[in-house]
Amino acid sequence: MNAIQKLRIASIAMGLLLLAAHAVQSSDYALDTVAEGLRGPWSVALLPDSSFLVTLREGRLVRVTTDGGQQEISGVPDTYYAGQGGFFDIVLHPQHGENQLVYLSYAHGTPQGNGTAIFRARLENNALVDGRQIFLAEPLKDTPQHYGGRLLFLPDGTLLVATGDGFEYREASQDIHSELGKVLRINDDGSVPPDNPLIVDGANRVWTYGHRNTQGLVLDGDTGAVYLHEHGPRGGDEVNRLRPGTNYGWPAITYGIDYSGAYVSPFTEAEGMAQPMTYWTPSIAPSGMAWYGGDKFPQWRGDLFVGALVDKEVRRLELENGVVTSDTTLFSEIGERIRDVRDLGDGYLYLLTDSANGSLIRVRPADRAH
Repeated sequence: MNAIQKLRIASIAMGLLLLAAHAVQSSDYALDTVAEGLRGPWSVALLPDSSFLVTLREGRLVRVTTDGGQQEISGVPDTYYAGQGGFFDIVLHPQHGENQLVYLSYAHGTPQGNGTAIFRARLENNALVDGRQIFLAEPLKDTPQHYGGRLLFLPDGTLLVATGDGFEYREASQDIHSELGKVLRINDDGSVPPDNPLIVDGANRVWTYGHRNTQGLVLDGDTGAVYLHEHGPRGGDEVNRLRPGTNYGWPAITYGIDYSGAYVSPFTEAEGMAQPMTYWTPSIAPSGMAWYGGDKFPQWRGDLFVGALVDKEVRRLELENGVVTSDTTLFSEIGERIRDVRDLGDGYLYLLTDSANGSLIRVRPADRAH
């Protein structure tokens, strides 16, 4: 047997091992379609009665019942539905069981002036009542792209909201007096916490800056770390661990290039600007993100799960002491763009597929009934 034959045999053996590993991994879970026929779903929250709230980007909020039915929720705000604008995230107040409060992020305004906003209301049956806008990013912009829109409650009860750079306003990400390309921190009523990191510099709501277009924002339930991921241009999608007051570099440093093929910046690092935990070049177009803290998949506990729109899959990032140690692919058998990935606190993972006929999918252990 010559060297070329040996190499071919080794390559075939490696391929078989990879296929076997994928088969073993796939056999660990099953996929149940909870609901389908969702028009452009963006985000999902789990209610105490085991039904779901799902935002539809066109400006609708629906309750998905346990049997997969859909019920329209009234009392939602008007939205600017254009480009990437519309309804975004939906989260429950940490004391939702007592106050019934929900928080909805959305695109507010007109073609001439629009921005990322938050609407707070009480959920009563299938209606939002006593609703009001508690936040609007400043300044407004005239582009219908890069809104961010992810929301996250911190353990202290304050709320983080991620904003995009407006696409054509990327330099604003480095201006701490602009709220474009930032993660902002507010109280649950929209007021400003007095301990925000940049108040001394006049940036009252800014928590971190130098972001492009955030699509994932999660809390590590073990360590309290906050993880964010954001789209790069052509390549340079990033996952970052957020630290208050820190500059994450966009567009002064980036691992991506402009859509024209030109440099956004010739630099990938600079003093005073944080490096990502990991990045993807070429781009995977990251969507939702979950930190898994459940007990139904003990082998996944403590890992990050990132939706990948381009490759129609989810990327599992294994973490050890805050370091990404592996990046593997899951759920590609669905064959659809994944818009959101969520750990909703019941031990399962949930996925939203991104289309005019989207689905809510529950990921459960294969050997257990759902």
